[in-house]
Amino acid sequence: MRHHRKNTVLAAAAVAALSLGLTACGGSDTGAKDAGSASSAPQAAADQNAATTGGSTTGGSTSEGSTTDGTTAGGTTAGGKGTTASTASTASTGSATGAKASAKAPACAHGDVRITVEKADEVPTEHVVLTATNVSGRACTLLEYPLLAFGPIQTAKDVPAVAKSKPAVPIVLKNGEPAYANVRVALGGVHEDNKVVKEFTVNLFAADGPAEGSVVVKAPAGGLAVNEAAAKTGYWTYELRNGADEF
Repeated sequence: MRHHRKNTVLAAAAVAALSLGLTACGGSDTGAKDAGSASSAPQAAADQNAATTGGSTTGGSTSEGSTTDGTTAGGTTAGGKGTTASTASTASTGSATGAKASAKAPACAHGDVRITVEKADEVPTEHVVLTATNVSGRACTLLEYPLLAFGPIQTAKDVPAVAKSKPAVPIVLKNGEPAYANVRVALGGVHEDNKVVKEFTVNLFAADGPAEGSVVVKAPAGGLAVNEAAAKTGYWTYELRNGADEF
């Protein structure tokens, strides 16, 4: 009986030991699983954070790009549109103003202006400058160029206008204001077929073509040596311009 009890005690001890071992193993496995879970959790959190950060960065980048590029592009576009609109508006206003001014200021008639002539500072004389001053007491528009006749109007040769001298805007003269036209009368050659004129006539343009009436202009002292074949005239302008009125 004592031997059997001893064996029983030993068997119980062995079972207890085995149970403890199994428990320990189970605990270890659970611990490992817990450790694994714990280890996975930070990793998952890190991945999630990274994903979130990546999303934010991408979103931020997109947002920043959108903001920066959008603002820049928007600013440029807006600026461009603003400038274009402003330019278009200015051009439109300028054209409208010119049109209104022309509409309000009728074409200058021959009795509305006083026309004088002056030789250019050159020897021999190749050019003269016509000055038309508004003496009408109101504004008027001086159209196109002077129609010149160096001799009897019926037989005088037409003097062609130089296209490059045409101004971009109508020449609207207030009362007392002048306009100018540069005129070539000769080539400066000694053997030119010139004729000396003591006076000549200037006609103006109306809205629908050459106007009625003319202005007789006295030539400077000594007269003008004119080569009708070489004669040319510039358009009326507010002031003589380099290039446009050089011919």
